Amino acid sequence: MKKKARAEPSSNEGPGLPSRKEAVILELLASGGERYGLELVEASDGRLKRGTVYVTLGRMEDKGLVESRQEDRPGESGLPRRLYRPTALGRRALAALRFARRSLSAVTAR
Repeated sequence: MKKKARAEPSSNEGPGLPSRKEAVILELLASGGERYGLELVEASDGRLKRGTVYVTLGRMEDKGLVESRQEDRPGESGLPRRLYRPTALGRRALAALRFARRSLSAVTAR
């Protein structure tokens, strides 16, 4: 199966800050390395749902925030799983989100 081509953002438009679900996924991938979708759901403490995680991951892949690969050997079910990891853009978006949160916290603490 061929991997579909991903849209590249133009030089003057980026993906902006990640949504809440995207931020949760980026945080989990940044802290835990490469993971598959249901593993993200389990690690999210209820913040992600099975029914939306793959849609969100697909959208994030389209934005260039994550990349995926099919695992080398099948999991327990015998079916190969898709593993996700953050891209350089995804790590930068997460850093920008963290900076925005810190800045907002500093302003509201005054």
